[in-house]
Amino acid sequence: MNILALILGGFLGTLLRYGLSLWIPAAGAFPVPILLINWAGCLFLGWLFTVAAIRNIHPSVRIGAGTGFTGAFTTFSTFTVQTVDALDSGHLAIALAYLLSSLIGGLLMAWAGVNLGQKMRTPKAGDHA
Repeated sequence: MNILALILGGFLGTLLRYGLSLWIPAAGAFPVPILLINWAGCLFLGWLFTVAAIRNIHPSVRIGAGTGFTGAFTTFSTFTVQTVDALDSGHLAIALAYLLSSLIGGLLMAWAGVNLGQKMRTPKAGDHA
């Protein structure tokens, strides 16, 4: 069951990444599509792992959505190659901005995802636990 969830999640994540990378316009030499896709993946994975722990989500769902879908949706290899390409083509400022925005933005998005997931655990004022 885990393998099937992994395959299905990977297939869907790959298709979504490919579609979004064609749909989101680049900003000159700055690779906006992959940056936004990776940020979205960080947000989702932070949320998913937090909610999975709170709600005791089945391992196959975690594997399919986390490793399969998010692993195929996000792409560290494309990020690194695009950074090297920017350096090789003399776009040092773009490479540095992409590197820092990917790292800092990814950490912030994962943090936001964890916080969103934790809000699902905390009862709202007036709710009875």
